[in-house]
Amino acid sequence: MYQWIVDNGMTPHLLVNAEYEDCSVPSAHISDGNSVLNIAPMAVQGITFGDDQVCFSARFRVKAESILVPVTAILAVFARENGQGMM
Repeated sequence: MYQWIVDNGMTPHLLVNAEYEDCSVPSAHISDGNSVLNIAPMAVQGITFGDDQVCFSARFRVKAESILVPVTAILAVFARENGQGMM
């Protein structure tokens, strides 16, 4: 899904359950227990899609943060421009 969104010139985002065990996202970007993360190639560095987790580095308000999202915490992958994706 990620590659399809990127290949079509759109911006991939993850909707994650930020309260899920071992989920590491900046607390300032959590709303109602969820977080929306821009995972576009130009917004992240070193993104890795593993069998159990997605991890990458990104800047939030100028500060670099390491993000770790267990696959089971991912609620949706979608394109920002049209909301198309997979829940």
